[in-house]
This record gives sequence, structure tokens and C-alpha cells, in this order.
Amino acid sequence: MIYDGIIRLVPNYMKTKIKKTKIIEKAIDFDKVLAEKLKNPKFKKYYEEYGCQLELAYQILQLRKAKKMSQLELAKKIGTTQGNVARIEGGSQNFTIRLLRRVAEALESDLKINFVV
Repeated sequence: MIYDGIIRLVPNYMKTKIKKTKIIEKAIDFDKVLAEKLKNPKFKKYYEEYGCQLELAYQILQLRKAKKMSQLELAKKIGTTQGNVARIEGGSQNFTIRLLRRVAEALESDLKINFVV
């Protein structure tokens, strides 16, 4: 069941007590959401620490979707599990250069790493 955008398991006897709400799907502009979130100092601190990892995760997700490839297909190509690909795309797994090279090869992309001063 989905209530207020949160998936919950609710026992049958409680279902009558919970008010259902409409789910509205719309496209979200990542840059606008990020700009708004960066106004929060706490969020900004964590973003600066983990932002690069999240940006890479988002790029991997977008490339995979552009290639019309499932997480399972990508996982097989890079020698891991679908669950690991989900963690990679979610930004909750650290990346090694070796892993990024395998992902780039599987997605027929070039990997370029550089320092910005």
C-alpha cells in the first residue's frame, strides 16, 4: 500500500483507520531540486562530502537507462549482482576506478577522471 508516498505494510484491521491520498506523478528537474536543497547548510555539508559520488551514481543511472539496459543486464556485464548495481546507482556504494572502468565499458562510454583546481 502507498500512503503519502510511503510504502507501508498495514494489518487488515487498521486499513479502515488510514485515509488514502492521491499519488501524483510528475517529472522532477534534478538541478532545481538540488539548488533548493543546497540552501540547507546541513544538506550542503553532506553534499560537498558525498556529492561527487552521488553525481557519478546519477550519471551511471542515466547512461544505463539511455542504453535501455536493466540493472540485471548491467550487473552481468560488470560481473556483479543486480543488488550491487542498485546500490551503485543509489550512491550508497563506494566506487573504485576498476569498477568505474567496467561500468564505462559495459555502457560503451569513456571514463575520464580529472582534478579541478
